[in-house]
Amino acid sequence: MRRRLAGISLLGVLALTAAACGGGGGGGGATPADGPVTITMWTRAATQTQTERLVQAYNSSHKNQVKLTVIPTDNYQPRIAAAAGAKQLPDVFAADVIFVPNYTSQGLFMDVTDRIAALPYKDKLAPSHMKLGTLDGKQYTLPHTLDLSVWFWNKDLYEKAGLDPEQGPKTLKEFARHATTIHDKLGEDGKVHGTFFGGNCGGCYVFTFWPSVWAAGAQVMNDDGTASLNDQPVMTEVFRIWRELYEKKATGPTAKEEQGPTWTGFFPKGEIGVMPMPSTTLGLMPKEMKIGVTPIAGPDGGESTFVGGDSVGISATSEHADAAWEFLSWTVSDDAQIEVMAKNKDVLARTDLAGNKYSAEDPRVVLINSLVAKGQTPYALRFGQTYNDPQGPWLRLAREAVFGDAAKVAQLNAEITKSLQQ
Repeated sequence: MRRRLAGISLLGVLALTAAACGGGGGGGGATPADGPVTITMWTRAATQTQTERLVQAYNSSHKNQVKLTVIPTDNYQPRIAAAAGAKQLPDVFAADVIFVPNYTSQGLFMDVTDRIAALPYKDKLAPSHMKLGTLDGKQYTLPHTLDLSVWFWNKDLYEKAGLDPEQGPKTLKEFARHATTIHDKLGEDGKVHGTFFGGNCGGCYVFTFWPSVWAAGAQVMNDDGTASLNDQPVMTEVFRIWRELYEKKATGPTAKEEQGPTWTGFFPKGEIGVMPMPSTTLGLMPKEMKIGVTPIAGPDGGESTFVGGDSVGISATSEHADAAWEFLSWTVSDDAQIEVMAKNKDVLARTDLAGNKYSAEDPRVVLINSLVAKGQTPYALRFGQTYNDPQGPWLRLAREAVFGDAAKVAQLNAEITKSLQQ
């Protein structure tokens, strides 16, 4: 059973504690309405496109309506905190799946366990999102948007380097060989690089390195998210492989200082041979680019992915629970998932629809959707401070492991555990 928080583990949102103590965690109910109901919804800018599509499609086909407010991503957590403290949360709000346990711990979402149980496809909902939206056996959220980490490779650069353009890497070691070959064969002018990564970005490391650990059957934390395992053999091997790529200059000259905002911008320019990328960027790639997609693998094989994105739930103070649930349950229905999400090449929230009629047109999309059932989303109540904060212990550990003194990893791993347990 997961421990409950004494205080929220998100930077700048301590006001949530007061909100929870004020009874925000009640079961909630629906206020009867004589006519159509308009519910309010908040989402962060990072998932604006997908959310707007869903809301528009719902509003055009239902009597009840959804009024959507999009909030800048960096301001989202403080806005939720302030609204919770004032008991002015919207009827429905989405949240980065990593932070959902913080909100459920504080009682901000309504318990929808029975409602979910009535869905005929309840066991087909994205398992990682469902896991993080569950607390003490009760379910509070549904998957909203999904973003997975995968390996992209540039088929034209593969062919020019003498590699098979139709065969992407099956292991992390093979990934490194491919990247090194491209660097050695095509990198003389400094415009083409074997690979790239966000070397000064904590979130980039967890999104792209951790799946190699999971693919090898290992873990980066214990189940409760209170102890770091980032000094264990598999993670050490993953770091070693990436360190060698950097030392061979196969990663490009700016990888060490890349803080995140531009780390995905080089591959679409045709400058990178093979690299980990968010699956959502596939539809944004230049139409003329020949791109292969393959799962992230461990040093010697396996496959996994970091299942990111947002979950969504009904706020515990909503007076329109029935109308809110009508909308939320529709977003994971066949109609919404296929005709709205799949039609636009978005990753689906259900594992049973991976091969739908739209995805089937592109085997890469089918592969991405199939990974939802194989990937993981790490659970830790203090994830933000520990792994995403640029001043946190994880980024220091990763940078020492890849660029600095690897002998410091054990000490820094202990600091990560200490941060997780605060």
